[in-house]
Amino acid sequence: MNTVDFEKQTKELIDSLKAICTSYGLGNDGNEFKIITQLFLYKFLNDKFAFSIKQLEPKLANAKSWESAYETLGDDESQMLLLELSANTAILKPKQLITSLFDIQNSPDFAKTFDDTLRAIARENNDIFAVQTNGGAKITLFDNISEFVSDPSKRDEFVKAIINKLVHFSFENIFNQKYDFYATIFEYLIKDYNNDSGGKYAEYYTPHAVAKIMAAILVQGDVKNVTCYDPSAGSGTLLMNIAHAIGEEKCSIYSQDISQKSSSLLRLNLILNNLVHSIQNVVQGNTILEPFHKESDNSLKKFDYIVSNPPFKMDFSDFRDDLETKENSERFFAGIPNIPKKKLESMSIYSLFLQHIIFSLKEGGKAAVVVPTGFITAQSGIDKKIRMKLIDEKMLAGVVSMPSNIFATTGTNVSIIFIDRSNVEDVVLIDASNLGTKLKEGKKQKTVLSAEEEDKIISTFNAKEVVEDLSVIVKYDEIKAKNYSFSAGQYFDVKIEYVDITKEEFEAKMQGFRENLEGMFAEGKILEEEILRGFGEVRFG
Repeated sequence: MNTVDFEKQTKELIDSLKAICTSYGLGNDGNEFKIITQLFLYKFLNDKFAFSIKQLEPKLANAKSWESAYETLGDDESQMLLLELSANTAILKPKQLITSLFDIQNSPDFAKTFDDTLRAIARENNDIFAVQTNGGAKITLFDNISEFVSDPSKRDEFVKAIINKLVHFSFENIFNQKYDFYATIFEYLIKDYNNDSGGKYAEYYTPHAVAKIMAAILVQGDVKNVTCYDPSAGSGTLLMNIAHAIGEEKCSIYSQDISQKSSSLLRLNLILNNLVHSIQNVVQGNTILEPFHKESDNSLKKFDYIVSNPPFKMDFSDFRDDLETKENSERFFAGIPNIPKKKLESMSIYSLFLQHIIFSLKEGGKAAVVVPTGFITAQSGIDKKIRMKLIDEKMLAGVVSMPSNIFATTGTNVSIIFIDRSNVEDVVLIDASNLGTKLKEGKKQKTVLSAEEEDKIISTFNAKEVVEDLSVIVKYDEIKAKNYSFSAGQYFDVKIEYVDITKEEFEAKMQGFRENLEGMFAEGKILEEEILRGFGEVRFG
């Protein structure tokens, strides 16, 4: 099967599952989102298990019904076969397979059987697939899906409708191809929650253009056995891109995010992208207040690569004062933003993440962070102190200022800061604000970069190439002389255009300028007299 056909079938399945949810009163809300993502996860685990076990045992692959053949295996044979499975494959018992549930769909209390089956799969594979909170609690794979339907009398029919859709879809024919399952499933599903009616369920994932540029600039050459970290991981778009650039088997992913929903989505992303070995490093918790990943001596863990699109607005008034500790003085070296009494969300929470990232980077490590473009020229305060550290300690690789509306969900202009603790010489500054094509996405405007424009940004940065009106290469001392500005436009050469004219044309232009000035001077003199006359008429009382 080619990927185009598979993508079409995937979208059709999403549409059919959404239609089922709508029929049972769950249309376009947070529960619908949970249901569909968890059903895809169950289907994926089922098909990955089928694909893996048939590769190990030819008689299962050649059987008319591999499920029946699997069920009839002896205990010893079955146990030996399961031990050969890779660590990133969930183990399912015969009765937990989708076809088994399909066969008993008319049995009493089928909804409960369905929920119990998924919960058993989660429990039995908990060591591999559970995401943990920074308090140590485990977030398992599945909820009781049928219970999202409030009317108990409708739950059996709801689950039967679901199982009849899942049984006719298969991931198996695509496993041998390098395919980003998650992008298709997640982005097609989430588009309905990214409009005004999506409300609090909207998920603002990082555009592929931004993720691609970050990964392609950070990762160059053969990289092995490295750690990659995102302290505000969301659903993991940035981590997946850098993992693909390095090679999934050559890196370990670490993450933390305050949102339980995002952490669950990241787990799904890791499973679908062959990064199951890193699920144990996915943590749900508050990175700024309680960073989880630490060394054996309780110091914060340092990483080879860090990527992040941190929140630009977040109310942290409840724990702001708790950050002012001796232990945090080195981590938040530039300071902790003060919180205005009004607009609690209009704060520089991103500056705390950026300081945390700089502190969490290994010697020789690299990072790429999305920041509001205002950060790169702020003349005072925490933002400038951070820029000064990056320059004074020679760890800035460069900056790419992106076009406006590259994020359709926010009007904030953004730039990408590239940090490299080994970059002691030239800094690349790119102004890509004039690139891209503007499109309408609902009521909002979005700017989309073409593949050629993305590649131009990447190649220009990596080659440290000077391109007129796009890029400039500067020294650290030059940036200091410009008051630590990271804006490429302030370093572009001023262009003066010369036009050949005759002596007569020159004298005519000068005469015109003289006449205009004389006219303005005359008008100014009249205005002065009127102002003085009016001033003289002013009387007390």
